[in-house]
Amino acid sequence: MSDNSEIEKPEPRRWSPFVLLPIVVFGALALLFFYQLVSGNDPQKLPSALIDKPAPEFVLGPVEGLMKDGKPMPGFAHEDLLGQVSVVNVFASWCAPCRAEHPYLMELSKDDRFQIAGLNYKDTDPKAVRFLTDLGNPYDRVGVDSGRVGIDWGVYGVPETFIVDREGQIRYKFVGPLDARSFKEVFLPELEKILSENAG
Repeated sequence: MSDNSEIEKPEPRRWSPFVLLPIVVFGALALLFFYQLVSGNDPQKLPSALIDKPAPEFVLGPVEGLMKDGKPMPGFAHEDLLGQVSVVNVFASWCAPCRAEHPYLMELSKDDRFQIAGLNYKDTDPKAVRFLTDLGNPYDRVGVDSGRVGIDWGVYGVPETFIVDREGQIRYKFVGPLDARSFKEVFLPELEKILSENAG
């Protein structure tokens, strides 16, 4: 008995160049990282278009429930930057590097030549309160930011720390967590320079 019907053979799977896309992307990122290592570029020196320009206009409400010296902590607005040098630290309770750099902010809080303002980034009030209660509160004021003000400040991620002069101009930006070396050798000299320029 013969069967003249043809048996359909499955078509071979076609090879797609998109399969290689993750490998190509990973390779490009690896090359960029390697270039940064061998070129001597400091990854913390990311460009900022806001250096030597006025800080953005903003008004941020306070962290609900955050107290200092028995009083509710005030929020943070552009007008608070005028008339004195300010260190503006972008932080969040969910940020592990923020926890690591926190002792250096506590050290800064002992100096009354400038104010320290916190920009609490994409956080919740109860978690921010717990974070600052557990680790200590170095800030003179803290504003709650859903992310919009951080974008206006050119924030890449948390933590970041800015120095703003008494005219409200952003003079310096440190990207990433402060550590013992960067605090002593990089950040403090920049702060002292700006303080001396703004004395009187």
